[in-house]
Amino acid sequence: MREVVTQSIRHVCEHRSWRLLALNVRTNHVHAVVTANETPERVLNTFKSWATRRLVEASLIEHGSRVWSRHGSTIYLFRPEKVAEKVDYVLNGQ
Repeated sequence: MREVVTQSIRHVCEHRSWRLLALNVRTNHVHAVVTANETPERVLNTFKSWATRRLVEASLIEHGSRVWSRHGSTIYLFRPEKVAEKVDYVLNGQ
């Protein structure tokens, strides 16, 4: 499941021309740092919908299964040092 979620997030970033700076798919949550021309909430919802679709296609979950929590933590990062800090956390702080 982790690999399917990882690949779906990478694919949606490529498809939407979003820059994926860091990604760490855990067993029960996901951390990502993304540069996108969308709100963080929109990016999160897009990741969830694409990943769910791919999990169903891979027969890892049933259609209609509840996989994700209702929301998630989304933040804006305006300063380069904050982006670098979060990238480091996602890649090395788990």
